[in-house]
Amino acid sequence: MRGVLNYHKFYTFLVVCFVVTQIHPTYSIYVNTLPSTEILTISSNRTIVSPGDVFELGFFKLGSPARWYLGIWYKKVPEISYVWVANRDNPLSNSMGGLKIVDGNLIIFDHYDNYVWSTNLTTKDVRSSLVAELLDNGNFVLRVSNNNDPDKFLWQSFDYPTDTLLPQMKLGWDLKTGLNRFLRSWKSSDDPSSGNFTCKLETRGFPEFLIRFRFTPIYRSGPWDGIRFSGMPEMRDLDYMFNKFTANGEEVAYTFLMTNKSIYSRITLSSAGIFERYTWVPTSWEWTLFSSSPTDQCDMNEECGPYSYCDTSTSPVCNCIQGFSPKSQQQWDLADGLSGCVRRTPLSCRGDRFLRLKNMKLPDTMSAIVDMEIDEKDCKKRCLWNCNCTGFANADIRNGGSGCVIWTGELLDIRSYVANGQDFHVRLAASEIGDEKKISKTIIGLIVGVCVMLLLSSIIFYFWNRRKKRANATPIVFEERNQDLVMNGVVISNRRHLSAETETEDLELPLMEFEAVVMATDNFSSSNKLGQGGFGIVYKVWRNWKEGKGLEVVDPIIKDSSSSTFRPHEILRCIQIGLLCVQEYAEDRPMMSSVVLMLGSETVEIPQPKPPGYCVGRSKQYNDESCSLNQITLSIVEPR
Repeated sequence: MRGVLNYHKFYTFLVVCFVVTQIHPTYSIYVNTLPSTEILTISSNRTIVSPGDVFELGFFKLGSPARWYLGIWYKKVPEISYVWVANRDNPLSNSMGGLKIVDGNLIIFDHYDNYVWSTNLTTKDVRSSLVAELLDNGNFVLRVSNNNDPDKFLWQSFDYPTDTLLPQMKLGWDLKTGLNRFLRSWKSSDDPSSGNFTCKLETRGFPEFLIRFRFTPIYRSGPWDGIRFSGMPEMRDLDYMFNKFTANGEEVAYTFLMTNKSIYSRITLSSAGIFERYTWVPTSWEWTLFSSSPTDQCDMNEECGPYSYCDTSTSPVCNCIQGFSPKSQQQWDLADGLSGCVRRTPLSCRGDRFLRLKNMKLPDTMSAIVDMEIDEKDCKKRCLWNCNCTGFANADIRNGGSGCVIWTGELLDIRSYVANGQDFHVRLAASEIGDEKKISKTIIGLIVGVCVMLLLSSIIFYFWNRRKKRANATPIVFEERNQDLVMNGVVISNRRHLSAETETEDLELPLMEFEAVVMATDNFSSSNKLGQGGFGIVYKVWRNWKEGKGLEVVDPIIKDSSSSTFRPHEILRCIQIGLLCVQEYAEDRPMMSSVVLMLGSETVEIPQPKPPGYCVGRSKQYNDESCSLNQITLSIVEPR
């Protein structure tokens, strides 16, 4: 009997152990630290988990034959993405290895107890006990067991990223230690060894990130403008995330922070050299590509040569800056813009002027001069007095702009954007800007024609509207051809019987015979209705302008895209000025001197026009309601 009881106890114990092991495969899975007295081996299948169950550290294998790596991944995300790999270039060939703390260093050893990876700390005199810990932000740190101060960490994985940037991780330079934190791509999707692409912060001139293929730059982020990098117009702060760039005496680095802990985000340099931002939202249950760079042909480094800019909306994409012409017209005709452009007119130093280019990616800043203490006005003066200066821009676009960036060499790697670009001022000879201000005879004729038509239309509409109001004030009802004409409550049997006194009254409205009206309207045919088709030229111009189709009012001969004199932005500027000239209220209409100034200068800001005074209040002329009129019948007594 006792043997049976012992058998049941033993059987129950086995069942409990099985259930526990299925629910909790290892005890250490809930431990976020590795003390110096323990070893994390591959064969044990143990992992280290951050306190909030966000990240997990352990050994994993890839490829065939299997290669073993120590890495970090998101614990709760089913689609595993390795955000850090320790021994990426020296994997273990089998599962006989592990991680331990030896002589103040984290060590990965193989089945022969050879060290295949180490933190390589030079401090050997560590008397206190050490512990390795995985934090909730994904940082794997080595510290003294009784000291949690981040500034006292002996080593941290955040200082040695692989291909992924996590929130709170910094990308750039620690100027105190000389440490450069950068990303290096995987060799392939299943090989985490060092790939051919790197993303590093270039601190010469005005800091910006460069993606290189081996040693050749293929993409430039542009400098930080206070909100985003000028070559990343899609970068912006969100409700759950914001970007931060720091440049001071201690560090020059970029990072991003999450305000919603339930949303995961990471930046990865792919094996193809693409800088990609992914976001994991629990509701979608997948990694969503939020943004990527480079995105198109114009993002590639120096796609167009010096003094030219890249624009994806043109064909070819390379365009010379105003005041410059192709260096090699033959190459330009073959859609090869690498040779760039040259000045048409040499600079004269003090007599030069500046052309503002809007929504641009700033040129290569490696040789730029930066002064954060002056504003744009002083920056312009400094550039003008420096005869070697070729252009300038604000260093920070926030709050109206501040700081100064000056270029003294060739202007390289410029592109235009639809929005979220930066203003850049190019130095040109004064004659180049003056020549561009001269409007061709065709454009002048168009301006005059549009203005005259708008003014005449306004005058005609004014008198027509005034006359219509007076006509409506005297109700006239035509019933039938032989019916009496009712005016002001008096029935007059026939117009030819009007008294001389009535005929001499100034009605301010000509009366017509019924036969004339029938003939003029083709017996009241619908095809001969008057007043159909809108409100005339002013209304059509305003409607097209409001709908962004202002060029539709231009004569097709002028609008011919093959014409060298057709400049859409000048046409739209002229139409905008014309609309200002026909504003309903006099105070909204510009003086003629202002019109001349706006027509002659592209730098003058033109206010947005309000709706012109073409609207007329109307009410329903006829209805089905019945009413009675107090009428007076006038009988004319004639002798027999």
